[in-house]
Amino acid sequence: MSNEADDDLAPSRTEGFKLGEKKTLEEYQKLDENDESLRKWKESLGIGSGQSLADSSDPRKAIILSLALEVEGRPDIVVDLTAPGSVETLKSKPFTIKEGARFNMTATFKVQHEVLSGLKYLQVIKRGGIRVRKDEEMIGSYAPSTSDKPSYVKKFAKEDAPSGMMARGHYTATSKFIDDDDNTHLMFEWSFDIKKDW
Repeated sequence: MSNEADDDLAPSRTEGFKLGEKKTLEEYQKLDENDESLRKWKESLGIGSGQSLADSSDPRKAIILSLALEVEGRPDIVVDLTAPGSVETLKSKPFTIKEGARFNMTATFKVQHEVLSGLKYLQVIKRGGIRVRKDEEMIGSYAPSTSDKPSYVKKFAKEDAPSGMMARGHYTATSKFIDDDDNTHLMFEWSFDIKKDW
Protein backbone atom coordinates (compact mmCIF):
# COMPACT_ATOMS: atom_id res chain seq x y z
CA MET A 1 0.00 0.00 0.00
CA SER A 2 1.31 3.47 -0.84
CA ASN A 3 2.37 6.16 1.62
CA GLU A 4 -0.65 8.21 0.48
CA ALA A 5 -2.96 5.37 1.57
CA ASP A 6 -1.10 5.15 4.89
CA ASP A 7 -1.56 8.90 5.42
CA ASP A 8 -5.25 8.59 4.51
CA LEU A 9 -5.71 6.02 7.25
CA ALA A 10 -3.75 7.83 9.96
CA PRO A 11 -5.95 8.56 12.99
CA SER A 12 -6.42 12.15 14.09
CA ARG A 13 -4.35 13.26 17.06
CA THR A 14 -5.33 15.54 19.90
CA GLU A 15 -2.59 18.08 20.46
CA GLY A 16 -1.03 17.76 23.89
CA PHE A 17 -2.67 14.38 24.60
CA LYS A 18 -0.29 11.80 26.06
CA LEU A 19 -1.08 8.19 26.75
CA GLY A 20 -0.99 7.14 30.37
CA GLU A 21 1.42 4.57 31.68
CA LYS A 22 0.70 1.09 30.34
CA LYS A 23 -0.45 -1.35 33.04
CA THR A 24 -1.01 -5.08 33.07
CA LEU A 25 -4.42 -6.50 33.87
CA GLU A 26 -3.13 -7.62 37.28
CA GLU A 27 -1.91 -4.08 38.02
CA TYR A 28 -5.35 -2.68 37.13
CA GLN A 29 -7.02 -5.25 39.37
CA LYS A 30 -4.89 -4.21 42.37
CA LEU A 31 -5.04 -0.49 41.64
CA ASP A 32 -6.45 1.38 44.65
CA GLU A 33 -8.56 -1.54 45.85
CA ASN A 34 -10.25 0.66 48.48
CA ASP A 35 -11.21 3.46 46.09
CA GLU A 36 -14.96 3.13 45.38
CA SER A 37 -15.00 5.37 42.26
CA LEU A 38 -12.02 3.54 40.79
CA ARG A 39 -13.69 0.20 41.58
CA LYS A 40 -16.77 1.33 39.62
CA TRP A 41 -14.59 2.50 36.72
CA LYS A 42 -12.82 -0.89 36.62
CA GLU A 43 -16.21 -2.65 36.70
CA SER A 44 -17.38 -0.52 33.73
CA LEU A 45 -14.36 -1.83 31.81
CA GLY A 46 -15.14 -5.40 32.93
CA ILE A 47 -11.90 -5.76 34.89
CA GLY A 48 -12.08 -8.41 37.57
CA SER A 49 -15.26 -10.29 36.62
CA GLY A 50 -15.63 -13.64 34.89
CA GLN A 51 -13.20 -16.23 33.54
CA SER A 52 -10.62 -15.09 30.96
CA LEU A 53 -11.26 -16.27 27.39
CA ALA A 54 -7.75 -15.39 26.11
CA ASP A 55 -6.16 -17.92 23.78
CA SER A 56 -2.47 -18.16 24.75
CA SER A 57 -1.61 -19.44 21.25
CA ASP A 58 -3.14 -16.33 19.61
CA PRO A 59 -1.08 -13.14 20.18
CA ARG A 60 -3.79 -10.78 18.87
CA LYS A 61 -5.07 -8.23 21.37
CA ALA A 62 -8.30 -7.42 19.50
CA ILE A 63 -10.13 -9.85 17.23
CA ILE A 64 -12.79 -8.34 15.00
CA LEU A 65 -15.44 -11.08 14.76
CA SER A 66 -17.96 -9.52 12.40
CA LEU A 67 -19.16 -6.38 10.66
CA ALA A 68 -22.78 -5.69 9.83
CA LEU A 69 -24.52 -3.20 7.57
CA GLU A 70 -27.85 -2.34 9.17
CA VAL A 71 -30.64 -0.59 7.27
CA GLU A 72 -34.11 -0.08 8.76
CA GLY A 73 -36.71 -2.31 7.13
CA ARG A 74 -34.10 -4.63 5.52
CA PRO A 75 -32.29 -7.73 6.76
CA ASP A 76 -28.84 -6.93 8.13
CA ILE A 77 -25.87 -7.87 5.97
CA VAL A 78 -23.43 -9.56 8.36
CA VAL A 79 -19.88 -10.47 7.36
CA ASP A 80 -18.35 -13.15 9.59
CA LEU A 81 -14.70 -12.07 9.62
CA THR A 82 -13.62 -15.30 11.35
CA ALA A 83 -14.60 -17.37 8.28
CA PRO A 84 -11.63 -18.32 6.06
CA GLY A 85 -11.31 -15.97 3.07
CA SER A 86 -13.99 -13.56 4.33
CA VAL A 87 -11.71 -10.51 4.39
CA GLU A 88 -10.36 -11.27 0.91
CA THR A 89 -13.85 -11.52 -0.65
CA LEU A 90 -15.03 -8.16 0.73
CA LYS A 91 -13.37 -6.27 -2.13
CA SER A 92 -14.63 -8.51 -4.92
CA LYS A 93 -18.25 -8.78 -3.70
CA PRO A 94 -19.60 -5.26 -3.31
CA PHE A 95 -22.49 -4.33 -1.05
CA THR A 96 -25.41 -2.57 -2.70
CA ILE A 97 -26.74 0.50 -0.91
CA LYS A 98 -29.81 2.35 -2.12
CA GLU A 99 -29.16 6.05 -2.67
CA GLY A 100 -30.33 8.15 0.27
CA ALA A 101 -30.76 5.10 2.54
CA ARG A 102 -30.11 5.63 6.25
CA PHE A 103 -27.77 2.97 7.60
CA ASN A 104 -25.19 2.19 10.22
CA MET A 105 -22.35 -0.27 10.66
CA THR A 106 -21.93 -2.51 13.68
CA ALA A 107 -18.70 -4.20 14.75
CA THR A 108 -18.52 -7.22 17.06
CA PHE A 109 -15.13 -7.97 18.56
CA LYS A 110 -13.33 -9.54 21.48
CA VAL A 111 -10.28 -8.45 23.44
CA GLN A 112 -7.62 -10.68 24.95
CA HIS A 113 -4.44 -10.55 27.04
CA GLU A 114 -4.59 -6.89 28.18
CA VAL A 115 -6.75 -3.77 28.32
CA LEU A 116 -7.30 -2.34 24.84
CA SER A 117 -6.96 1.43 24.89
CA GLY A 118 -8.68 3.79 22.46
CA LEU A 119 -9.81 1.45 19.67
CA LYS A 120 -10.84 3.42 16.56
CA TYR A 121 -12.33 2.56 13.18
CA LEU A 122 -10.89 4.48 10.23
CA GLN A 123 -12.26 4.38 6.71
CA VAL A 124 -11.31 6.06 3.44
CA ILE A 125 -13.76 5.88 0.53
CA LYS A 126 -12.67 6.43 -3.05
CA ARG A 127 -14.44 6.63 -6.37
CA GLY A 128 -12.40 6.21 -9.50
CA GLY A 129 -9.24 6.36 -7.37
CA ILE A 130 -10.11 9.78 -5.91
CA ARG A 131 -10.77 10.11 -2.20
CA VAL A 132 -14.33 11.30 -1.58
CA ARG A 133 -14.58 10.75 2.16
CA LYS A 134 -12.66 9.87 5.31
CA ASP A 135 -14.42 8.68 8.47
CA GLU A 136 -13.14 8.04 11.97
CA GLU A 137 -15.25 6.41 14.66
CA MET A 138 -14.03 6.12 18.25
CA ILE A 139 -14.97 2.69 19.59
CA GLY A 140 -13.43 2.98 23.06
CA SER A 141 -11.31 1.15 25.63
CA TYR A 142 -12.09 -2.39 26.73
CA ALA A 143 -10.93 -5.01 29.20
CA PRO A 144 -10.16 -8.52 27.96
CA SER A 145 -13.23 -10.59 27.18
CA THR A 146 -14.43 -12.96 29.88
CA SER A 147 -17.11 -15.58 30.35
CA ASP A 148 -19.29 -12.74 31.75
CA LYS A 149 -18.62 -10.55 28.67
CA PRO A 150 -17.38 -12.79 25.81
CA SER A 151 -17.59 -10.07 23.13
CA TYR A 152 -18.33 -6.40 22.61
CA VAL A 153 -20.67 -4.74 20.12
CA LYS A 154 -20.23 -1.20 18.83
CA LYS A 155 -22.93 0.45 16.71
CA PHE A 156 -21.48 3.27 14.65
CA ALA A 157 -23.26 6.56 14.07
CA LYS A 158 -26.10 6.47 11.55
CA GLU A 159 -25.39 8.00 8.17
CA ASP A 160 -27.18 8.66 4.91
CA ALA A 161 -25.97 7.25 1.61
CA PRO A 162 -25.44 9.93 -1.02
CA SER A 163 -28.25 10.36 -3.53
CA GLY A 164 -28.76 11.63 -7.04
CA MET A 165 -27.52 10.52 -10.41
CA MET A 166 -23.99 11.81 -9.78
CA ALA A 167 -23.71 9.79 -6.54
CA ARG A 168 -24.63 6.48 -8.12
CA GLY A 169 -21.79 4.19 -8.99
CA HIS A 170 -19.02 1.97 -7.67
CA TYR A 171 -16.93 2.91 -4.63
CA THR A 172 -13.91 1.28 -2.97
CA ALA A 173 -12.98 1.62 0.66
CA THR A 174 -10.06 0.80 2.90
CA SER A 175 -10.84 0.32 6.58
CA LYS A 176 -8.79 -0.40 9.64
CA PHE A 177 -9.16 -0.88 13.36
CA ILE A 178 -6.31 0.83 15.25
CA ASP A 179 -5.70 1.63 18.91
CA ASP A 180 -4.01 4.45 20.84
CA ASP A 181 -0.70 2.56 20.70
CA ASP A 182 -0.90 2.62 16.85
CA ASN A 183 -1.43 -1.15 16.72
CA THR A 184 -3.47 -2.07 13.63
CA HIS A 185 -5.80 -4.94 14.57
CA LEU A 186 -7.44 -5.41 11.19
CA MET A 187 -7.09 -3.65 7.84
CA PHE A 188 -9.06 -4.59 4.74
CA GLU A 189 -10.39 -3.32 1.44
CA TRP A 190 -14.02 -3.58 0.42
CA SER A 191 -16.38 -2.10 -2.13
CA PHE A 192 -19.98 -1.02 -2.53
CA ASP A 193 -22.34 0.27 -5.19
CA ILE A 194 -24.77 3.14 -4.73
CA LYS A 195 -27.82 2.31 -6.83
CA LYS A 196 -31.27 3.79 -7.45
CA ASP A 197 -32.85 0.80 -5.73
CA TRP A 198 -31.90 -2.30 -3.81
